[in-house]
Amino acid sequence: KPCPLCDEAKEVLEPYKRRFILQEVDITLPENSAWYDKYKYDIPVFHLNGKFLMKHRVDIQKFEDRLRKLELQSE
Repeated sequence: KPCPLCDEAKEVLEPYKRRFILQEVDITLPENSAWYDKYKYDIPVFHLNGKFLMKHRVDIQKFEDRLRKLELQSE
């Protein structure tokens, strides 16, 4: 805290908020130490349905492609 990169990423994802649930994880909390050890130099990090998707910045094309595939699978 603060995390300007996280704030920027959330702004980029705002138009998609009705298509997915954003779960934020504060890696500085003791109960999230495993995430801290793994990603302390790579925030923000994004997983979609439990699978690593991207880090540092939102790759909109990658995000849209993966989200579309998930939506098609659930239809």
